[in-house]
Amino acid sequence: MNNENNIKEQARDIMHYESKIWEIADLLRSASIKQSEFPDFMMPFFALMMLEGRMQNAIQKVKDEEGTTPEDDSEDFKEAFIEMNCGYNDYIVMQGKTLKDICQNDTTFEQDFYRYLHEFDDVLKVLLGIERGSNEQKYLNMDGKVAELRAKRILMQVVTAWSNIDLSPYDNSAITTLEEHIKRKWADISASTAGEQYTPDDIISLITDIVATKVSKPKNQIIHVYDPTCGGANLLFGVEDRLRAQAGYQNIHTWGSEYNDKLYALAAIESRFRNHSKISYGNTLTTVPFHDKQFDVIVANPPYGDKWSGFEKEIKNDQTGQFAGGLPGIGDGQLLFMQHILWQLDSEGIAVEVHNGSTLFSGDAGSGESNIRKHIFDRDWVEAIIQMPQNEFFNTGIYTYLWIMNKKKPLERKDKVALIDGSNLWTLLKKSKGDKRREMIPTQRKVIVDALTAFVPSDICKIYPREYFYYNKQSLTLTEVDDEGHYVSEPILLKDIKSIQLNDEVITSLTKLDPVEGKALQDKLKAADLYEDKLIVTLSDGTSYHYDNDKETMICENADECNSLGCGIFKFSLSTSKGKKNLKVEIVTRTTSDYEIIPHHFDDLENKREIDAFMAKYVFKPFELGSNTIGVELNFNKEFYVPEKIEKVEDVMAEIKALNNELMEIEL
Repeated sequence: MNNENNIKEQARDIMHYESKIWEIADLLRSASIKQSEFPDFMMPFFALMMLEGRMQNAIQKVKDEEGTTPEDDSEDFKEAFIEMNCGYNDYIVMQGKTLKDICQNDTTFEQDFYRYLHEFDDVLKVLLGIERGSNEQKYLNMDGKVAELRAKRILMQVVTAWSNIDLSPYDNSAITTLEEHIKRKWADISASTAGEQYTPDDIISLITDIVATKVSKPKNQIIHVYDPTCGGANLLFGVEDRLRAQAGYQNIHTWGSEYNDKLYALAAIESRFRNHSKISYGNTLTTVPFHDKQFDVIVANPPYGDKWSGFEKEIKNDQTGQFAGGLPGIGDGQLLFMQHILWQLDSEGIAVEVHNGSTLFSGDAGSGESNIRKHIFDRDWVEAIIQMPQNEFFNTGIYTYLWIMNKKKPLERKDKVALIDGSNLWTLLKKSKGDKRREMIPTQRKVIVDALTAFVPSDICKIYPREYFYYNKQSLTLTEVDDEGHYVSEPILLKDIKSIQLNDEVITSLTKLDPVEGKALQDKLKAADLYEDKLIVTLSDGTSYHYDNDKETMICENADECNSLGCGIFKFSLSTSKGKKNLKVEIVTRTTSDYEIIPHHFDDLENKREIDAFMAKYVFKPFELGSNTIGVELNFNKEFYVPEKIEKVEDVMAEIKALNNELMEIEL
């Protein structure tokens, strides 16, 4: 508890730097740098201060543990420091210089600052963007931004302002807290994709609380935590810090992957100051950086609605097997990440993923999206889905959902899925942060965790059998009927027709038409508009039918003498084969194709009974069943919908009468 309180105290204390950091933006604004570009200029320097502060902490740790200083035994001290594997800068470590020292002398500033930057080790120079070759990744692009600030004559002012941000008194967790808030503002002003860069603190805490209740390994064993879309790693390292401080897991290894240059660099720099942490650069889905590993815990907040057309070929040619459920539509890659996560999740692992609503219901039965959901539900990997409040995430006010994936559900949870409605568990922020106007305080998060832990029905929790989310999309062919329910049951053939009248033209002896005449008649009938043209068919027995436009059917000209043929389509066709004419005139059944959505049952016989019962109850036209496609979708609104209470008419009338009496008394 003392450790947890210390972390909270440090986190509160370090936050006084947030406003100081954003005061630096005034210098950028004064140099006519666009606000949308502020993050590009601030990220590299924030990384410098993180590095400097943590290196100073590491220097003190070496002094305390080894009992030596750079002055006493420089080689031993340097070796001990390098063994900590947290990065190296000779200017900081061995010469004891800081950025603040450099800024004291404006005469030597340029020379000293150059040396300061170029004394970082090769890995850090790459991440910072120092001494970058023309064909190399920019990452934080320090060289480029320094050159621009120098050209605008504000380089020393900016560096001096940053040198006053001393992070050395704080531990990793406190610095990460500050970093999270700074990155959130970067996401705001650069108008990044909704929720892409930053997961709010309260949601990270909720995810950690959920993970802590699910991890089954003893607390003295290694816990492998992975985030395939880690951004700046605030979610990944936030879960690590909270699992360690609040749940007691001390041996945590973290793994992350990120494709954004700058965010990857920040995450990779942060990882240098953490034990057993590895961050990979690249497109997770195509590079699959940790393809040979399985993870105990996976957390992720994949980007919403991102097209994957840019790497469509690689995805479709994937040989890893990570997309066993199929591919979604090209417009949104969330379900690709969902499959990747489950593919990398250990057989006893737990995953918590943040998604928008499209992963619940996008795509019809048989579509890529529905097939992926079916693949996942078929394997019974979904334990719960939790709806978050609106306006909880930055840059978006939409509902978001936590998918709780568990590859080893307890026996009592097999073939069951919990839907938990946390949409009303929120507290209004005193000050909005972008689109984030709400937060979930600890007591509200506890309600959700308790509901998941109890796994029993309640006001906010509904438990469903897994098959509840499956449905049949049953295709069928409907036979159209007229007003009396009649339809053409037998075609009328050419030999039964005496004549055809189209408007004022009467054609007889149809069997004697030559091919040219037959083709001409065929074209006329095809071009006829049965809503405008007059069509009469007379049979050999003298019965005459005409086409009724309103009923779309062939009926007797004299309704008292014969029954209508029923709803049908008039067809005339002509073909020749081996010099012989093949004329065909008929009135055929008119049909339409349709489909019905029907609850699905895993048992084939029960499923057939469900379909038959549905047809008997709801379908009144003659029909033939076609193919059946099984889909899977979830609808939170339907499951938690509470109909508005409607007042009784008597109560409304009584209220109106009372108001009327009051008005009459006022008039008197």
